[in-house]
Amino acid sequence: MATIGFIGLGIMGTPMARHLQDAGHTIVTSKFFIPPRQELIDNGLTFVDTPKALAEAVDTIILMLPGTPEVKDVLFGENGVAYGLSKGKLVIDMSSISPIETREFARRVRETGSEYIDAPVSGGEVGAKNASLSIMAGGSQESFDRALPLLQLMGKNITLVGDCGDGQVTKVANQIIVALTIEAVSEALVFASKAGADPARVREALMGGFASSRILEVHGERMIKRSFDPGFRISLHQKDLNLALQGAKALGVSLPNTAATQELFNQCAANGDSGLDHSGLVKALERMANHAVG
Repeated sequence: MATIGFIGLGIMGTPMARHLQDAGHTIVTSKFFIPPRQELIDNGLTFVDTPKALAEAVDTIILMLPGTPEVKDVLFGENGVAYGLSKGKLVIDMSSISPIETREFARRVRETGSEYIDAPVSGGEVGAKNASLSIMAGGSQESFDRALPLLQLMGKNITLVGDCGDGQVTKVANQIIVALTIEAVSEALVFASKAGADPARVREALMGGFASSRILEVHGERMIKRSFDPGFRISLHQKDLNLALQGAKALGVSLPNTAATQELFNQCAANGDSGLDHSGLVKALERMANHAVG
């Protein structure tokens, strides 16, 4: 069993780290943005003073951070991870961040003699707790093969897409699909409810047809039951769609429905809902309809 560095023990990182602990690995952390939960401490979590010290103490470092600035700070800020790296170490960034920045981070990490994999995830808090995350990886085959036993403790559908940055490209594509599907489910349930149908029964009927999806199943139920405690916050999905729209601009690609859905998330944020689960996007449509689904 290994000693693994893990920085970013929040909603997603906590259950991910716990699966590693349960498999017998020792977890070390440093520079946390949210104080680690007691369950990790009770299960043997230890601390070092800085990310640099963390990198010096372990061979594998996993990051699960909110965004590109946080990853850059932890890697290359004062006493950052990069300054404790040496030949043979491996950085696995499981955050969802900029593909362009990821390629630069990978280049700088590789200059130390270490390896780098971007391995963003999909599946939210439920997937993290159930160790059923989809993991989209970018890196060398050798580094991926080395990381795979750890990734398999946290996820089920694990794919090496290409070299560094390609995992993040795939995650951005995933977030486009998820956002637009949440928006479609929201429209459907607002329409059905305002038309006088029972939205719970409408959802049940749709689950048996071609409109069935994991989002209709899980987030449709959240919309009906008004259960918006965050599995994945609106603010984080806004961040991911910003990456999509910035990338589209750089590539000269039009993403009209992504832009429209981002405006709905922006409306939610303007009304104080940025901390809700991203299924709370339905509230933007409800405000426009003057009618709540549940």
